Amino acid sequence: MSSTKRKPSRVKSSRNGKSKKGSRPSSPNKPSQDSIVSVLAESRVFNPPKSFSRTALIGSEQQYKKIWRDSVKNPTKFWAKQAKEQLEWIKPFKKVLTWKPPFAKWFEGGKLNVSVNCLDRHVRTEKRNKAAIIWEGEPGDTRVLTYHDLLREVSKCANALEAMGVKPGHRVAIYMPMIPEIAIAMLACTRIGAMHTVVFGGFSSEALADRCNDSQASVVITADGGFRKGANVPLKKNVDAALEKTTSVKNVLVVKRTGESVTMKPGRDHWWHDVVPNQSGHYEPYAADSEHPLFLLYTSGSTGKPKGILHTTAGYLLGATISAKYVFDLKETDTYWCTADAGWVTGHSYIVYGPLANGATAVMYEGAPNFPDWGRLWSIVEKHHVSILYTAPTAIRACIKAGDEWPKKYNLKSLRLLGSVGEPINPEAWIWYHEVIGGKRCPIVDTWWQTETGSMMITPIPGAIPQIPGSATKPFFGIDPEIVDKNGNPVPKGQGGFLVIKKPWPSMLRTIWGDDERFKAAYWSQIPGMYFTGDGARQDKKGNFWIMGRIDDVLNVSGHRLSTMEIESALVSHDLVAESAVVGRPDDLKGEGIICFVTLKAGISPSTEVKDKLSKHVVTQIGALARPDEIRFADALPKTRSGKIMRRLLRDVAAGKQSTQDTTTLEDLSVLANLRQDED
Repeated sequence: MSSTKRKPSRVKSSRNGKSKKGSRPSSPNKPSQDSIVSVLAESRVFNPPKSFSRTALIGSEQQYKKIWRDSVKNPTKFWAKQAKEQLEWIKPFKKVLTWKPPFAKWFEGGKLNVSVNCLDRHVRTEKRNKAAIIWEGEPGDTRVLTYHDLLREVSKCANALEAMGVKPGHRVAIYMPMIPEIAIAMLACTRIGAMHTVVFGGFSSEALADRCNDSQASVVITADGGFRKGANVPLKKNVDAALEKTTSVKNVLVVKRTGESVTMKPGRDHWWHDVVPNQSGHYEPYAADSEHPLFLLYTSGSTGKPKGILHTTAGYLLGATISAKYVFDLKETDTYWCTADAGWVTGHSYIVYGPLANGATAVMYEGAPNFPDWGRLWSIVEKHHVSILYTAPTAIRACIKAGDEWPKKYNLKSLRLLGSVGEPINPEAWIWYHEVIGGKRCPIVDTWWQTETGSMMITPIPGAIPQIPGSATKPFFGIDPEIVDKNGNPVPKGQGGFLVIKKPWPSMLRTIWGDDERFKAAYWSQIPGMYFTGDGARQDKKGNFWIMGRIDDVLNVSGHRLSTMEIESALVSHDLVAESAVVGRPDDLKGEGIICFVTLKAGISPSTEVKDKLSKHVVTQIGALARPDEIRFADALPKTRSGKIMRRLLRDVAAGKQSTQDTTTLEDLSVLANLRQDED
């Protein structure tokens, strides 16, 4: 991949857009009290390799620009064409869009089935015996399911669920490890026309009960347990505890995975191996209306009731299908691996529905990325000849901390494309990913999207868009974003503001389950007529978007609103730092103080001297405005099992108060205890 304006990996002078002596934020426009100050600048640009562009589905920036301009100029024409070309319909749609803000109906009159689009249409072709899922368990066991195999298993599961009384529109909760049965269960629900709500296997029994109660699920599909870092995750035990607090669930279908002894309640609990294999391998697919509810996916916050995000059939499937095709530049020969869990929207869109709708081969992995050691990710890439790798910045930074020696033990030459998802990726992690994992030859698609958006919204098209470390670059086809102030007015280029989407798009959420008013208030009340993402962002002079993180993660320092992501990025750019998290602490003088939690690279010992170096480095990179009030060293940061840093817990630690928030999704409870001990 070629680079223009290439600077050394550790940028010294460009992050604040000024000289090394600059101490003010770099925005060329004086920010208002309501704007977000952007202090991160990055001038390294990596053009797509010519060899990649020559065979890419979209091979030039000019081609991208034409398609995007046409798509936002006449979105209904664009989406109608894509819906006809990318999806198989049982009955053609009559109307592309009915838009009564904030409620949308896409492809009205049309009927289709998601499982048919993901399976049947490929089984009727030469892809019948192509691998659909290559699965590897944490202990090292493997399975390969062809498209024909997967269709038979999905049909058997659908018949089993129907025998339990599941009908179109019913809700099925899925609480499972990352084994093939999780995809089979999801697709079986779509074949019936039932809604699924996948509950992440790291959630507690309380979280599962909440979701079953809110959705009124009639069936739970689970396993006896799952493997995580060599230990058993007691999923069935958690289900038993959850069902003591819910009355809607009548049947539980249990996969035997770990062999752990579990309690099976007669009449309610059924072993998968006793029920599913005996079913017919044929199930006539339900002809779902285009707006038929497809799934609920709950997003949890630090307070309040979890929100059941509702996605519907045709629009969601189109968004997942077209984005997977063009953003990953999917080819018939690719082996694609998204390291997410199916319990998150990334797993829905880019492990199951997007790849399978395109007839791709997808890798699934059950366990932890560092079990039995930090070579596990790279051993899977080598073993299965993975060509596309899609993972999270937190995983990338953890691998940086573990050391380059791990990936260097493995042959990663099969990789041709890398992706990032989940949060903004700091430039230095981007560079490491590019150089150490991609061998300087792989484009990186740094994707921005949300559970609510259903599919990617801002992302490089790998064969067409020059990539800039830290920037999500350009909007995807049909997506019309803008950066605005609190009144909805566009802000000048280079100035931070609120990211909104101006036009409806097919994969957008339809509502919050059972609460239209909350849907309106959460996403459509702040900037009337526009979808409010909750993220801060800026757009540079070349039209590239820079996501600055959640507005909740913006600090108010002496009247300036600073993005914590940009301060974290400055810290990680130092050679001594593996990972950082920045939060605010109430400050009588400044409003909020800047508290930095820092994990040092292996072999580096915490000291006052290191603190001074890092503090000075932040000032050099950003300016005196962002000087940390306190730097705390941590061997590890509190994270969920999916790798996201739980900053809300760090805010409590920084403020010196006990947390009353939910900690059941923490990967390691001892991390929080150690931070509090260090505080004492």
